Amino acid sequence: MGTVACLIVLVLSGTAGDLSISRVMKRVGAVDPFSPPAIARCLVCALRQASMWMGVALHVCAFLAFLALLSRADVSFVVPASALSYVAGVAGARLFLREAIPVSRWAGVMLISFGVLFVLIG
Repeated sequence: MGTVACLIVLVLSGTAGDLSISRVMKRVGAVDPFSPPAIARCLVCALRQASMWMGVALHVCAFLAFLALLSRADVSFVVPASALSYVAGVAGARLFLREAIPVSRWAGVMLISFGVLFVLIG
């Protein structure tokens, strides 16, 4: 698999994993009070949902793509290029989770996008 393909797999699988786990945790609810028994209850509830396991599997795919990228490209390229996950994450939160994204956050995403562009063309 080529460098660009690995980067695409890393970004898409990592973002999809984040969105999947976020959806589960919103269903589970806040850990309140923040205590070991409450954390354990939320964890057990989350682990009973298929979307949590799908999110974990997607994160494993992202990690494997990250390892593949590190085997073929410099870390000074891989780490900044993987910041495309932030851009995809905000877009996915808006499209799939229906989150309201303030203008300041979109501006930050644009700055990240330009930074990644500099890394890719440099």
